[in-house]
Amino acid sequence: MTATNLQNPQNSSDIISLSKAELDQWFDERLEQKLTERDENKTPSMSIIATKGTMDWAYPPFILASTAAALGWEVSVFFTFYGLSLLKKNLDLEVSPLGNPAMPMKMPFGPQWLQNIDMNIPNALMGNIPGFEKMATAMMKKTTKNKGIASVEELRGLCIEAEVKLVACLMTVDMFGYDKSEFIPEVKDWIGAASFLPVAQKSDVSLFI
Repeated sequence: MTATNLQNPQNSSDIISLSKAELDQWFDERLEQKLTERDENKTPSMSIIATKGTMDWAYPPFILASTAAALGWEVSVFFTFYGLSLLKKNLDLEVSPLGNPAMPMKMPFGPQWLQNIDMNIPNALMGNIPGFEKMATAMMKKTTKNKGIASVEELRGLCIEAEVKLVACLMTVDMFGYDKSEFIPEVKDWIGAASFLPVAQKSDVSLFI
């Protein structure tokens, strides 16, 4: 059989007439072709487990989810423990720099030289300054606004528009005594970890935040 016929046998008799080596080559080439077609036609997927509910920790899951959805990926986000608060109708998020020494504190206003300074404030000092978290929250909100970064509410809205599956942890709802009416109506499902883990297992990318 010619090389052309080997690549594209016309009928079963052509396949039967192949030698063992030619048959092995034909099967290998067909398998590689089918695997390539499957990979090209497959929609990438991503699963995120969001566990934290402060303003600074709200950005990563919503940024990653909205970006992946914009690229055409299928995205599911499982909100559990303190991360569940990110699905509430009324978001009242604050920054908690205490215990986060890697977080730089920068002035969002004033001369440029002042804005460029990383103010590494010791935890002991932060913990003893009344209203420090509210001040840090106000500074971060001002910084994100100055840099043209979308708010958490806006990013969550983008995720909803892009049909990201926002999933609430039912165990957390029961544990904290929440009522489902406190949450946005776009919550796709109310499930436990046992129901979400198979989704994460099949995803191309799984993240814990």
